[in-house]
Amino acid sequence: MQSESLAKLQTFGWAYQSITFLAAIAIFLVDTFTSLETAIAVLYAVVVMVSASFLNRRGILIVSGACMLMTVMSYLIVHGGTTHSGPLIRGLISLCAISITTFLALKNQEATQNLAYQASLLDLTHDAIVARDMDGVITYWNAGAEELYGWKSEEAVGLRMAELLETTLPTSLESILDQLQQTSRWQGELLHTRRDGTRVVVASRWSLHRDKQGRPVATISTNNDITEQKASEDALSELRSELAHVARVSTLGELTASIAHEINQPLAAVVANGDACLRWLARDVPDLKEVRLSVERMIGNGQRASEVVKRLRALARKDRPSRSEFTMNEIVEDVLPLLEREVFRHCVKVVLELELRPLSCLGDRVQMQQVFINLVMNAVQSMSNVEERSRTLTIRTRNDDADSMPAVLLEVADNGVGIDVEVANELFKPFFTTKNDGMGMGLSICRSIVEAHGGEIFAGPAREQGASFSIRIPIRNEAET
Repeated sequence: MQSESLAKLQTFGWAYQSITFLAAIAIFLVDTFTSLETAIAVLYAVVVMVSASFLNRRGILIVSGACMLMTVMSYLIVHGGTTHSGPLIRGLISLCAISITTFLALKNQEATQNLAYQASLLDLTHDAIVARDMDGVITYWNAGAEELYGWKSEEAVGLRMAELLETTLPTSLESILDQLQQTSRWQGELLHTRRDGTRVVVASRWSLHRDKQGRPVATISTNNDITEQKASEDALSELRSELAHVARVSTLGELTASIAHEINQPLAAVVANGDACLRWLARDVPDLKEVRLSVERMIGNGQRASEVVKRLRALARKDRPSRSEFTMNEIVEDVLPLLEREVFRHCVKVVLELELRPLSCLGDRVQMQQVFINLVMNAVQSMSNVEERSRTLTIRTRNDDADSMPAVLLEVADNGVGIDVEVANELFKPFFTTKNDGMGMGLSICRSIVEAHGGEIFAGPAREQGASFSIRIPIRNEAET
């Protein structure tokens, strides 16, 4: 196929050269051997223009010189040494026309070569670069696009890009075009279909090209194949979910005593109230009012035990993240009862400074409970060697609108040994731990969870002594509900 195309190009080249040569001879003969009183030699400019389509710079100059020479020869043959003004002026006009045409042909060829060189540079990149007009019709399709999608340039040019690639957009086309009109830029992830029918995810960047009057005339898009990258990210997300589940179950194992205590309390209260209820009923005149109160207490304690079990099951289940509305105060109130025994065992005093009117967040409640459990357990354990002062754990929540994006802040501060400056930036990296028996995954998982909620987690010195860990989560956006 390529050899046939090359043969056709060579055939057309020889044909153009032959026609150009014959045209030059015909102009010379007409100019020399006819009595027309016109500047026939001006037609040599056409010969120069045609030759510029298949000759290089040197060839164009040779053809131009030959045409000028034939113009002069024709003048000398017809008019000899005479200097009649009419023929001389026509000859000079012809020479000027040939010179100007040669200059313009050389400049046009230079510009064309520059454009071809620039276009060839675009073919060197592995990115798929596609230009299309304002109707979405493809006008340029580089080698990277051929490799990525499977269609040759001559097959793709002239077709609508959205229809050819069966494009799936991340949002509405109207919103994308609005942003493109306003900023002349847009970027996002698109889903395209290759020629073989397979789907590919691309990171796409669009640029809007305008004319001198500022009117949009074309859109240039650069697409990178990120299909494997997205698959890796999904696998990594799944792995993080597995690690988070392992961390939750491991934490629950450490809190077995606290959990048993939290459940035994309401169960023991149920038994005590049941005995009291029987005693009130055994009287000669049963005290129905006290019986009713005892039954109500039994129901309340039973519900409390049920809530504890429900929270434990939620933490232990291997569910996918679910988004719901919650406040940081609710996270604290849900989790602290589970940690009560651990806090008591380490002789830690808990100080609560909770926001009176907390703002709501949107995210996975169980995951945020896991983060809070991890921070409290780290704080309690960091104070295990403190003997010279009382061990105090301060938990604060507050609304934070210092930044452009309003958020809610949850702080867990202890008065333990504090954090070394050298390791402060390493705490949230995977497998980094300051504990002898630690895995180094707790804070790393916390960071992944918080960042997945659009927030941030950071550590620093406490206000007086010890360490402070804070998480900042954006407040619920009305548009998200």
